[in-house]
Amino acid sequence: MSPTLLGFIKKELTQSLRDPRMKFILFVVPIVQMTLFGVAISNEVKNIRLAALFSEKDTVLRDVYERAVSGGWFVPAKISPGDPYEMIKADQADAVLIPPTGGFTRALGRGDAQLQLLVDASNVTQAQAVEAYIKAIVQSTVQDDLKIKPPDAPIQFDVRVLFNPSLKSSIFMVPGVMCIVMLLSTMILTNIGIVREKEMGTFEMLISAPVSRSEVIYGKTIPYVIIGMSNLPLILGVAILVFQVPMRGSFLVLIGASFAFVCTAVAMGTLISTFCQNQQQASMGGFLFNFPAIMFSGLMFPIENMPPGIRWMAQIDPLSHYLGLLRNIMLKGGDARYISVHVAALVLMAVASVIASFKRFHTTLG
Repeated sequence: MSPTLLGFIKKELTQSLRDPRMKFILFVVPIVQMTLFGVAISNEVKNIRLAALFSEKDTVLRDVYERAVSGGWFVPAKISPGDPYEMIKADQADAVLIPPTGGFTRALGRGDAQLQLLVDASNVTQAQAVEAYIKAIVQSTVQDDLKIKPPDAPIQFDVRVLFNPSLKSSIFMVPGVMCIVMLLSTMILTNIGIVREKEMGTFEMLISAPVSRSEVIYGKTIPYVIIGMSNLPLILGVAILVFQVPMRGSFLVLIGASFAFVCTAVAMGTLISTFCQNQQQASMGGFLFNFPAIMFSGLMFPIENMPPGIRWMAQIDPLSHYLGLLRNIMLKGGDARYISVHVAALVLMAVASVIASFKRFHTTLG
């Protein structure tokens, strides 16, 4: 190795490790991420919210429900009066078992038992697993309770796949890709744009100009909100026209939810920029935010699979709220209560990030 090359390597290592924050980012944060993701990530389908509409006399269906819950795959869903379809639309349940008139047990005695399963297929992998799980549980329960072998069991199993009848994976994945594109076009641009000004020394000049600091900060962030919202019709058009993702809800509601997410992403990008001194740190800081945000969003792995001890991290992930909003509005038509809760969460995160950003700017530049 030539002395020149050795000198360049030494210089780059010294420059990269000079700042204690970069040492923390390079050596400590990856260990934390590996620990979290190793515990959180799971491809198993479990913790499915199951509801069953049965009476006290319908002993077989009650046994089916109890066996499903005790098996570890399902958890009880809150049963609300009214249409079972609305329970799934409002995200109160992932699957609902509906017996025939008079009950499933009585229908089995007549030899014409029909059992209907409503399943939310906005998550294709989960929907397929739910159908297989329920069918196996029903067959084994009937065999144990009535001593009827599965081939002879007089059961007609009617599965209604809701919100994605064709089980197309693109309908499930494309809203997640939309979230990532919106995040990349807002938070990272905001972060790097502000840090570039700080690195060149022009941000301090702007702060010292005869304008308020609030005007400077808003002037540096509002353009990225405009850029993010400008991307929305483009990516929405691709999703609907190219990938055939349905749009069952209101465009105005979707625009409002997207605006809340874009403001949150820009606010968080601004907050991250207050901890960075150069563009290298800004890029690394953006990556360290985006990677966990994608992992905990529910795009690649169901949030329900995560242990309760770290599941709360998904609740402070703006990407998980926006992904839920996109799927609820586009695929399910939009439930008012669900939308209001998740938009409110995004607004709270945006406000908290803005307040923290202003305090950081006043501290570091004041």
